[in-house]
Amino acid sequence: MERRQFLTASVAASALAVAGNVAAQAGAAGREYYQLRRYALQSGPQTKLTESYFGDALIPALGRMGIGPIGAFRVDIGPETPVYYLLIPGASLQGLAELDLHLVDDAAFLKAAEPFWNATAAAPAFQRVESSLLAAFVGWPKVTPPASAATKGKRIFQLRTYESPSNGEHVRKVEMFHSGEFEIFLKAGFHPVFFGDTLIGSRMPNLTYMLSFADQAELEAKWDLFRDDPNWKKLSSSPRFAYDQIVTNITNLILSPLGCSQI
Repeated sequence: MERRQFLTASVAASALAVAGNVAAQAGAAGREYYQLRRYALQSGPQTKLTESYFGDALIPALGRMGIGPIGAFRVDIGPETPVYYLLIPGASLQGLAELDLHLVDDAAFLKAAEPFWNATAAAPAFQRVESSLLAAFVGWPKVTPPASAATKGKRIFQLRTYESPSNGEHVRKVEMFHSGEFEIFLKAGFHPVFFGDTLIGSRMPNLTYMLSFADQAELEAKWDLFRDDPNWKKLSSSPRFAYDQIVTNITNLILSPLGCSQI
């Protein structure tokens, strides 16, 4: 009975947290939304064509719409390659959802995009494109590019997706970030780029975030600091977050920025 009462109380608390988050997010000035695109490619001409499309057509057109900075990345370590990712921030969900509708009104874009945009079945530009729409976390409302993005310094990026077994457990994991996890990341010297709650996409409910590092050695050193931090051990063992499994699957990718990336 005590277990049942605890679960009931936890679900009620999760519902209150959802309501609180919705209210807070509605009033969060400057909070961004993200379109995260995944381009599955074949080795060979598709990679060069897609990168040219990003750099010569799509990113300049998005800039003319006032959208940016745009992140463009290749997967270096992951279950499938070649795969490219695009991170597109925006001020509204409608604007992000209707991007392609506006692109067809841009003559300069259509001219530059022609080889990619009008590729045929005999020589396709890509295998498949998948898109997700995400809402920035209230506690991390904007993309924060690393300083090296401005100088084209060498960086790698870690893209992590946490899947939860239920909506209530997902809410609890988002709450965990806002209950001290952000601060532990910063204390360990991480450079977070974005944190997003998936609104529309696959494998829901889930959240996705991105971190930036100078190299693999820094990535491993920072995670060691994070795991050994007393505040993390205390937070992760808290009854609020540790009584049940709130993350059941983690997708972990290592990316490098394409030459056209603004992040």
